[in-house]
Amino acid sequence: MQIKESISRTFGEYLLIPGLTTKSCIPANVSLTTPLTKHRKGEKSAIELNIPFTSAIMQAVSGPKLAIELARNGGLSFIFGSQLIERQAEMVRKVKKFKAGFVISDANLKPSATLQDVLKLKKKTGHSTIVVTEDGTTTGKLLGLITSRDYREKDSPEKKLEDFMTPFNQLIVGIEDISLDEANEIILKKKLNVLPIIDKNQHLVSLVFRKDYESHQANPLELSDVNKSLLVGAGVNTHDYKDRVPALIKAGVDVLCIDSSDGHSEWQKECLLWVKNHYSKIPIGAGNVVNGDAFMYLVNAGADFVKVGIGGGSICITREQKGIGRGQASALMAVAKTRDEYLEKTGMYIPICSDGGIVQDYHMVLALAMGADFLMMGRYFARFDEAPGEKLLINNQYVKEYWGEGSNRAQNWQRYGEGSTESLKFEEGIDSYVPYAGPLKKGLEQTLSKIKATMCSCGVLTVAELQKKAVLTLVSEASITEGGTHDVMRKS
Repeated sequence: MQIKESISRTFGEYLLIPGLTTKSCIPANVSLTTPLTKHRKGEKSAIELNIPFTSAIMQAVSGPKLAIELARNGGLSFIFGSQLIERQAEMVRKVKKFKAGFVISDANLKPSATLQDVLKLKKKTGHSTIVVTEDGTTTGKLLGLITSRDYREKDSPEKKLEDFMTPFNQLIVGIEDISLDEANEIILKKKLNVLPIIDKNQHLVSLVFRKDYESHQANPLELSDVNKSLLVGAGVNTHDYKDRVPALIKAGVDVLCIDSSDGHSEWQKECLLWVKNHYSKIPIGAGNVVNGDAFMYLVNAGADFVKVGIGGGSICITREQKGIGRGQASALMAVAKTRDEYLEKTGMYIPICSDGGIVQDYHMVLALAMGADFLMMGRYFARFDEAPGEKLLINNQYVKEYWGEGSNRAQNWQRYGEGSTESLKFEEGIDSYVPYAGPLKKGLEQTLSKIKATMCSCGVLTVAELQKKAVLTLVSEASITEGGTHDVMRKS
């Protein structure tokens, strides 16, 4: 038996000691750019994030809608791999084909649907514009549009869409490859609220909305490639990677990451070696690990970044079920120490991703200060409109569905990286709800403003500076209580 340390610590046990805030230390001067993949000392990473955020490889988090919005704001999503290969590849293609200002419709019905279906879909999605396609799909042949002007809610709920929709021959449309400026010019000139974009066969491609005109302006932090396509990642497992990886690469994926509850395994090594042997130009991350030995095992196998964290997620019960893991703060600092030693020895920098353990926004800054180059988060992103989970009203409060990849609902036993799934008869994640938080952009802006303000208080302007200069202090339970509101009566 070995005892690694007496106490395994979490983010909530630390605070940052303020540094000298100079006159240049203002939020506007803070850069959150950070490397995603390995690179030599003094050189730039082939892929850099403009904000240090990635979304978790989870069904309830990383679909194409969130991937698009996060990339437009400087971060990156890893499309979940616990689905059919072609479906995951199609999600990747959706992100790569996205053009700013062109919205992929997610409110579509067949012409045989009824007004009752329209009202249900409107309540579910919040969209007042419903697209009518021949097969009711996102890319079906466009037959018409339904807006709130086309019906009254007191009309017969059995009324067919084909009887009251605005038919295709009365619509003004744009043709695929139209520029955003041209689309907006048509909208303004023709006084439209929405302009459907179709291909040469009348199949729906996207929508351009009048209300989004201002938001169509350039996003300064947008994460895109040389072809101006958004960057997107994808999760893979250690079972079907020989089939999944080629399909994802063909779809245009920019980076891969092995999704597993425990990354210190021969299955991950075999997967890494195979990808590097067959597709040497595609970066791939691995994990999860909680110590330096496991980090080095994956680095030596070819990992371009390593995820840190076991059992710290809000819906993860791995520690409760299996008794393995480590406090996220301790795990992160241990791996960062080994990463820095490896850098000094080889001149090669391996970024590390902190995955799990984030409760408060300030924990994000602590994770970066402790050595993380970027964070992977599930609960944080699951709350927003763009996440796949359904929005529900429960006890007079709006919530979003959020379930773990280790839950029975996910049926994602492949992520465990073991030779047989027959022995997996228990869950390592739960099915839950999280408070609804509205659109991603608004919530993200608030979080990033807190991070920048904290960095200014520490006297630093970059993530790299924060890692070098941050001073951390352990806090007692009494000091945590002291840090919140106390000895007062809150106004209701």
